[in-house]
Amino acid sequence: MAKSSAAKITRRDFTGICIGAVAVGVAAPDPISQVHGAQSTAGSTQTTVVDQNPIRRRGTGLRALDAARASAGLTLFAGGDGTVYLIDLNGRIVHIWKMPYPPGLYGYLTEKGTLFYNGQILNETFLGKTPFKGGAALEADWNGKVLWEVHQRDHHHDGRLLKNGNVLLLCATELPDDVAKKVQGGRPDTEVNGKIWADYLVELTKSGRTVWEWRAWEHLDPAKDVITGIQDNRSEWTHGNAVIEVPDGDLLVSFRNISTIIKIHRQSGEVVWKLGAPPLSGQHAPTPLANGNILIFDNGPHRLDHSFPFSRVIEVNPATNEIVWKFQEANLPNFYSPRISNAQRLPNGNTLINEGSFGHFFEVTSEGEVVWEYVNPYFGPGSAAAKAQGNSVFRVYRYTEEDVERARRSAS
Repeated sequence: MAKSSAAKITRRDFTGICIGAVAVGVAAPDPISQVHGAQSTAGSTQTTVVDQNPIRRRGTGLRALDAARASAGLTLFAGGDGTVYLIDLNGRIVHIWKMPYPPGLYGYLTEKGTLFYNGQILNETFLGKTPFKGGAALEADWNGKVLWEVHQRDHHHDGRLLKNGNVLLLCATELPDDVAKKVQGGRPDTEVNGKIWADYLVELTKSGRTVWEWRAWEHLDPAKDVITGIQDNRSEWTHGNAVIEVPDGDLLVSFRNISTIIKIHRQSGEVVWKLGAPPLSGQHAPTPLANGNILIFDNGPHRLDHSFPFSRVIEVNPATNEIVWKFQEANLPNFYSPRISNAQRLPNGNTLINEGSFGHFFEVTSEGEVVWEYVNPYFGPGSAAAKAQGNSVFRVYRYTEEDVERARRSAS
């Protein structure tokens, strides 16, 4: 955490459940108020109803702000109902977009200021019933007007707007039987009706015409690129979770199940760089940095070089595969998201981190001190019991005022 002498700690009641704002230096509420029917020291009975959701009970909204050291700007994230939020450093909503689909799984601002959004359209296939299903990719202006959209039945997790104006989607399909039988790792007999799914990439024009494809099983080896978690299902081999275009036009792709990130040469389709396990373990969101390095959220659900799971954010030099910077908690289990999540290097050198499984966003300095912290207060689904509701967020991004002004100008 940031040092108490510099940090301004605030609690906000965004959901009507948490206790109201607490000024710096004010003690936390007496634990007795958290227990339904507890007897107070004065002899009266407390009747506070305890929220049965453990994440929400710990507090939501703004948790900490050291304004002097935080990177200025606004933070964007997508809610489960298709609302995309833009908040300031104090946790106040500055703008929202209402999307026609739930997130499949996130949105981001393009270089011209529009919102690119991956939406979820479920279907009756194995992939179509998963929580990471996509199905639609679209571009919207500041007012939420959809400028164009494409649909792809096999789309999941990620999609990006390319520099050439086309759309790149991460997709999955059933492996050919002769390839599937070579896949190593995972729990025996956990295939889907005897089938294993794997990833492919497809590039579409905005009118939906396919112009390029790349298939994982044609470039990776199922006998060597193994499912790294012995407890994982064999329903999927690679389980891609991210694709991004790097400055030279090549592509970075992250595969969670095989704990591997690769770089694909755009013209030949050849894998020209690879990083696997260890050091990686179920990682997400490789992000190229201006210095040529790659920032990675390394989830760590089953580390091959450590005895228990924990998450960290690492910066890797792809020329040497050396970890040149990392953030992890001193008490390792204090930071852990087994799935989803991302990190972003900010203009002032800080790093924004999304501990996605718990909707927990925080910003750290290069020395690892926290200078901003926020917990997503929007839980769902509303039809579920309190203890079953979640506030998970796939990815979070910070934008400068200039970025947001450009987005405002995109309004039709």
